[in-house]
Amino acid sequence: MFEKFTDRGRKVIINAKEEAEKRQNDYLGTEHLFLAILREEESLPVTILKKMGLSPKELWIEVERNLPLGSSAPTFGDIPFTPRAKKVLELAVEEARLLGHSYIGSEHLLIGLIREEEGIAGKILRSLGANILSARQLTINLALRGQSQAFRDKKGHTPALDEFGRDLTALARSDSLDPVIGRKSEIERVLQILGRRIKNNPVIIGESGVGKTAIVEGLAQKIVSEDIPESLLNKRIVSLDLGSLIAGTKYRGQFEERLKLVMKEIIQANNIILFIDELHTLVGAGAAEGSIDASNMLKPALSRGEIQCIGATTPGEYRKYIEKDGALERRFQPIFLK
Repeated sequence: MFEKFTDRGRKVIINAKEEAEKRQNDYLGTEHLFLAILREEESLPVTILKKMGLSPKELWIEVERNLPLGSSAPTFGDIPFTPRAKKVLELAVEEARLLGHSYIGSEHLLIGLIREEEGIAGKILRSLGANILSARQLTINLALRGQSQAFRDKKGHTPALDEFGRDLTALARSDSLDPVIGRKSEIERVLQILGRRIKNNPVIIGESGVGKTAIVEGLAQKIVSEDIPESLLNKRIVSLDLGSLIAGTKYRGQFEERLKLVMKEIIQANNIILFIDELHTLVGAGAAEGSIDASNMLKPALSRGEIQCIGATTPGEYRKYIEKDGALERRFQPIFLK
């Protein structure tokens, strides 16, 4: 069941177990799941609760007040879910399906807690005015109201990137991209790699014309429709045009200065996934005598996780340029297209 859970969704389960162990409870109930949700102050479910006029601090106190006393002996090993907690997980899966989401996040767990009426968490939430319809509506609309504003705000702070790049999420939002058909599994694979903590830079490898760029455009459309894990909800995918970045750089160091400025904006914005079509052109791009190429400038930021990047190239160019540069190859996780 948990393979479709987002990182935050899984974190709720882990934290719920911690809450049960801390209180020496030999079971994991709805109250522990609720405490685990309330622990994540910046999360979507806590924002939803606040939008419904509920105070996370007061909710925590209320749950603590209703928690049964644990046994005096410490709890070891796996703690079993109560039938009501299991029901919450099932309802979370159902809610994700009803909302058309291909993942299960902490927000779906919150709706599951509200729907499960007999558990401690559900009783507290309902007694304080939480209702399923409001939670669902806020789950659907919150990103459209808040996150889209974040997209607009962030864009104003990336003038160099805006000049040399093409914002695919903005194009998806304005319905300027063609729908992507038949590449669902490949898009899911890209999402899976992007969601990792390390080795989270996918490179799409396929012959010319197979639809490498279309996969990235499909990903941008999923971000706009919010059919993605929470960690990617407020991301912008920007396609960097290396040609325009190099164009007009007559003097040594001009290209490096431009690229450094773009990289600085990406790192500061902290919500941008860079897309570089023809990834192999990074090797040697802008290089002149006594200077370094674009790949050597990007590698340190990629290794530190300061910049996240999706690349696209052909099998021949990948073997010729990327595989020969071991440090660059290690930064990317290949996805082969047929």
